Formats: sequence, C-alpha cells, structure tokens
Amino acid sequence: MIPSVPVFKLYGEQQDRLGPDLLHCETISLRSRVHDWEIRPHRHADLCQLLYVHQGRAQVEVEGQRHILEQSAVQVIPPLCVHGFEFSPNVEGFVLTLAAPLVAQLQAQLGDNISLLQRVASYPAGKDSDYLNNLFSELQSEYDSVRPAREMLLQSLVSVLLVWVARQVLQRREARQLLPRGHEYLGLFNQRVEAQFRQQPSVEQLAHQVGISVAHLNSICRELAGQSALQIIHQRLLLEAKRHLIYTPMTISEVADSLGFADPAYFARFFRRLSGTSPSTFRTGRTDIISPP
Repeated sequence: MIPSVPVFKLYGEQQDRLGPDLLHCETISLRSRVHDWEIRPHRHADLCQLLYVHQGRAQVEVEGQRHILEQSAVQVIPPLCVHGFEFSPNVEGFVLTLAAPLVAQLQAQLGDNISLLQRVASYPAGKDSDYLNNLFSELQSEYDSVRPAREMLLQSLVSVLLVWVARQVLQRREARQLLPRGHEYLGLFNQRVEAQFRQQPSVEQLAHQVGISVAHLNSICRELAGQSALQIIHQRLLLEAKRHLIYTPMTISEVADSLGFADPAYFARFFRRLSGTSPSTFRTGRTDIISPP
C-alpha cells in the first residue's frame, strides 16, 4: 500500500491559523529549526505557498522531483502539490501562505492571461534580492503586528509581491516566444564564453557582444540551458580548472593565474563553492589519472 501524504493547514498543524487575513507569514527558520531543518513531503488542500530563500541553501522536492536553491529565489508551491524541503542551518528567508479565496481575488486583479500560482515554478531574485528580502520582512513584521489598517497594508504588500512574480512569468513567456532566435543567441554567447572565459568577462560585456540585454540573455540561458549566464561562465571556468588539476603538473597558484584569478585564495573559495571540495583535495583524489604507471 502506498503511504498517504499528510495534508496540513500549516506544516505539522491540523488547525487553521490563517484567520480573517487569509494569509500567514513567518521566517523559514521558525518552523524548520524545530524539525531539524527538514520539512517532510506533505501537501495543503487549499493553500498556496511562496518560499523566499534569501541566503543559505534549500533542497526543494516537488512531486518527487528535486532541485537546489543556492541563490536568492522565490519558489511557488500550488495547492495539493506534494512538497518538502531540506534547509541549511544558516538559511534566511520567509514562507508566505495564501488561502485560495485570497489567491482568486488577487488573480482576478491581474487578469486571466497571467497564471501565477497554479503551477510549480522557481524565480531567481537576481538583482532584486534585497528588494524582495525587504518586502518579505515588511510583510512578516506587519503580519505580527496589531497596527491600524493592518489588513489593508498586508494585501497591498502581497499585491506588490505578486506583481513581481507576474513580471517574471511574462519575461519567461516572452523568452519562450523568442526561442528560435534564442538558440542563435545562446550559440553566440557560448562561442564568446569559450573564447574569453580565461579573462573572466562580465555578463554585461558578453550580452553587449551578443547584442541583447542582460535580462534577455539570462532568460534565454535559463530557458535553454537551465542556468544563468553567470553560472555558464563559472561552470566553464570550473571545467578548465579541473582539467588543469587532473592532466597537468601546474601548481594551484599557476592554475588560478591561468584562469584570471589574481588571488589563489579566492580561486580556492570559488572552486570549493562550485565543486564542494578544495582544489588540492580534488587533485589528490584524481592522482590515479596523473600519476605515472
């Protein structure tokens, strides 16, 4: 027999705590710390959730599929969707829960052509990270308050948040409509990355060379390659670093210098962040490849 998936109001609770506001807002750590930073798979019958990860790491499991948020992002979880999370202890962020009637009301204001909260989606915050963190912080502060006109301000803040999400939806839609041209742009971008990655060009420089905006380039990269433009550049640098560490006798400082890192310590931090291990440990683990017979 397949075990049933728990249906909660809020995780671990059977009682409805949303009240007349039709929403609930709390920090990620408030609930996840109690559960050893793991929220086991569950679902909500009539609630939509927006998880905002500002700092730290979150492993998101939705309907059996897992992905990791390591950069600031908003994760949308629709009603009845089986989901769970594992957070790093240093995680910072918020969970906003919206009742179905409030979602319907806000959706009506945006119009039927923009479906915001009916499908699972993750939206990187990018340059809006601090803006979103301040917005969620204000939401959580107002939710916990008893100030006059509290409900009006709460709904206004939620509306601002959903406008941000709506713009991400529209941006992705436009990127999909431009997919045939997008393949061409991605090809040009990859060519320039291959030619210039050792100089560590900025995303702005490469977008200018391709002839499109940074936002457009990032949309294409995420849609067609599943990564941001900066992640593609960093992955190419990491690949070359691994090649040098495996197949050449270059010192770690020499590898760093050859890839445009003026500071070997910064290169080591970069390598560890992307690969999960230090350059020296990585090389030691691959000595069977570079050692003579």
